[in-house]
Amino acid sequence: MISGFDEFEFDLPEALLAKLIDAFDDLDAAPLDLENVSQLPEAQGIYQLLLDGEIVYIGKTDHKSGLLKRLSRHACKIQHRRNLTIPQVTFKAIRVYVFTAIDLESQLIRHYRGKFAVSWNNSGFGSNDPGRNRDKTAALPNTFDVLYPIDLDHPLQLGRSGEMTVQAALEALRIELPYTLRWDSHAELMDAIITVPARAVTTREVIIQSLNALPSGWQATALAGRVILYKAVDDTYPGQIIGRS
Repeated sequence: MISGFDEFEFDLPEALLAKLIDAFDDLDAAPLDLENVSQLPEAQGIYQLLLDGEIVYIGKTDHKSGLLKRLSRHACKIQHRRNLTIPQVTFKAIRVYVFTAIDLESQLIRHYRGKFAVSWNNSGFGSNDPGRNRDKTAALPNTFDVLYPIDLDHPLQLGRSGEMTVQAALEALRIELPYTLRWDSHAELMDAIITVPARAVTTREVIIQSLNALPSGWQATALAGRVILYKAVDDTYPGQIIGRS
């Protein structure tokens, strides 16, 4: 024992984790819709997504992609899905000012997995469009896009209607979709004309109408979480063929 001396060790990560767990427990969940999410700050923090009251996803943000941007993307992701409705999904979010050196996301996942499945983590839920090079890679079972496939028959209102090129119709459709719509850049899209009604339409309806107007050789396919329209007839895609021209 040294006179006038002692040692003190403070477990900052453990203390911060305990405080965050208490804060989440005291916080009421809000519906994960764009109206609620739009009120969030573009700040770093930690958040939870809940499905029917059960925690399914835990994520973190930084100052470059903050709570507003990340949760807005998630709010879009859950739209136009089969087996899932928007009111089922809620969120809790907490701004944390300094935690860059602490992996709070992993610690929270380990903590809550003792009670909840946290099944959307590692399910591809937070992933971006994998790109054309991955179009022929089959999605693994129990991933988000397999459990909750995109709904091609969900009604939506395009920002324009009337006679237009297939290119213009696809661009108008892509703006309204909460999932990826990708197509080949080709002059035939500018030459083919369709008529988009002023009423609500569906993705399937616009795609089929476009295929009917295009020359032979085009194929539309619904893959996991996205739709592709390519000038190539191909049976090897791991998805549902919507139609061919």
